[in-house]
Amino acid sequence: MMAVLDDSLVGAPEIYLTPAVRPTLSEAQAWCKHLATTHYENFHVATFFLPAGLRPHFHSVYAFCRTSDDLGDEVADTATATRLLGQWRGMLHQCFEAPEMSRHPVFVALQPTIAAMQLPVQPFDDLISAFEHDQVHTHHESLESLEEYSRYSANPVGRLVLLVGGYRSEELALLSDEICTGLQLANFYQDVVEDDARGRRYLPGDAMRRFGVTDEQIHERRFDAEFRVMMQFLVDDARARLKRGEKIVELVDRDLAATLSLFVKGGYAILDAIAAQGYDTLKARPVVTKVAKMRLLGGALVGKLGAILPPARKVTA
Repeated sequence: MMAVLDDSLVGAPEIYLTPAVRPTLSEAQAWCKHLATTHYENFHVATFFLPAGLRPHFHSVYAFCRTSDDLGDEVADTATATRLLGQWRGMLHQCFEAPEMSRHPVFVALQPTIAAMQLPVQPFDDLISAFEHDQVHTHHESLESLEEYSRYSANPVGRLVLLVGGYRSEELALLSDEICTGLQLANFYQDVVEDDARGRRYLPGDAMRRFGVTDEQIHERRFDAEFRVMMQFLVDDARARLKRGEKIVELVDRDLAATLSLFVKGGYAILDAIAAQGYDTLKARPVVTKVAKMRLLGGALVGKLGAILPPARKVTA
């Protein structure tokens, strides 16, 4: 049996503190569902297109990812965030090795998901490693560095989605990696100003040097032709990744395809918003308009209906 560990998470945002009494499975699943359906609107919309029986599993996986991210990102003190992530890793391993000892609703809810879908610990562990890495590595000097970071921070999420959906093919996992890395990069390029205010830079240093863009220029919000050309290069690269991964939509069942397609098109929408702003991500954060969101949702609904309705009867002469 594992040694008793400190799972209190003292210093974390209040919502994530471990309760004194282990919740029931239904209570834990309700907690995860609430987090998933209120914390991030796009995830809530995406899970609508999944079979009802799979939604609790996706809620529990999302709750783990969201909590991990917030323990690293919503705690101002680096030492405290690092300690909390270390505790969270211990709680993760306890969930796999001695599940009866888990008290946090995330890990109570994850247990049937892990068992039913035969999930490995590695993707969860990789996510925690990414958020630990974020505590000390705040600037990226190459696109390769961002790819490596995405391998831990984004790609495990896509692989977990596939595993929960019943897919274990490495071919599909690699396509998912392309989508997740493309989405991660799109989000980075959308949030240049916000990240700079937090003392972080996710624009690759090698691209900055290639196009003559400096950190001082970002700090001063000075947009020029060099910055525009650099952003166009980065946006085109992220778009190409989404395009390469998009093939996955043709290789999974329609329910999961509708969800994956929504995420891919959401990535395209972010990149389109950057382009529509003339690639000037220094003046304001590019946003996906409500009209664009409705179009995305409408397209996903068509895909969902295609999964529900029988095929049209072929009319012959």
